[in-house]
Amino acid sequence: MLGGKNVNATVLFSDVRSFTTITEQLGAQGTVALLNEYFTMMVDCIQREEGMLDKFIGDAIMAAFGIPVAHEDDPDRAVRTAIAMMAELRAWNALRVRDGKLAVDIGIGLNTDQVVSGNIGSKKRMDYTIIGDGVNLAARLESACKQYGAHILISEFTYRALRGTYRTREVDIVVVQGKTKPVAIYEVLDYHTEDSYPNLIDAMGLFRNGLINYRQRKWEAARQLFEEVLALNGGDKAAAMYVERCQRLAAEPPPPDWDGTYVMQSK
Repeated sequence: MLGGKNVNATVLFSDVRSFTTITEQLGAQGTVALLNEYFTMMVDCIQREEGMLDKFIGDAIMAAFGIPVAHEDDPDRAVRTAIAMMAELRAWNALRVRDGKLAVDIGIGLNTDQVVSGNIGSKKRMDYTIIGDGVNLAARLESACKQYGAHILISEFTYRALRGTYRTREVDIVVVQGKTKPVAIYEVLDYHTEDSYPNLIDAMGLFRNGLINYRQRKWEAARQLFEEVLALNGGDKAAAMYVERCQRLAAEPPPPDWDGTYVMQSK
């Protein structure tokens, strides 16, 4: 039967980066073989935490935690799934690189909100799925991973609902495209090793203090702190982004009502 109901769920979106380049190199059969292997790993991560795979969208995955069966720790289950996905991907990529194949990179977005779940479609063809603003925000966060150089971004709603302790850092307050209300977003960093992010704990503290100074309009102090983050890890794209922002805002100060919110211009 067609119909739906409002439920609280944590939505997960993931997407493969530079997928067009991969398909051009592998061809049709190679692309399908790669996706089948990749999807098998990722779906195992989702099902271990009793999440629901909603659908594959090309090379993207949409999943939800809290439907059709709710758990008290669904946001944690979603975050643990995202961390496991990155860990599985790292091990898989090590084997691929050893065999002379391209490594695969992904971004993951998570959001916890009220969504509409149910059988949606026509009487001849329907799917049990979820829709709503909460789903859209998760998709926007997955896309935003590219801008911040992140692999896992979660909304403030997921962050506040977590029961466990994870290595996270607030990276920005944003207004995503199509919305007017700002949302704080956090990066989950638990999947990193000393090789993938050297001096992580020290860098997290410096980044947090840099963000505090940035929002207090202390551009020079903030810039220096973000540059210290880059001295520890030159690959921290979010820190490099803030260095550039501080330089721009110092040259052209924002209006008096500026509160640090960034308006995203793309989906």
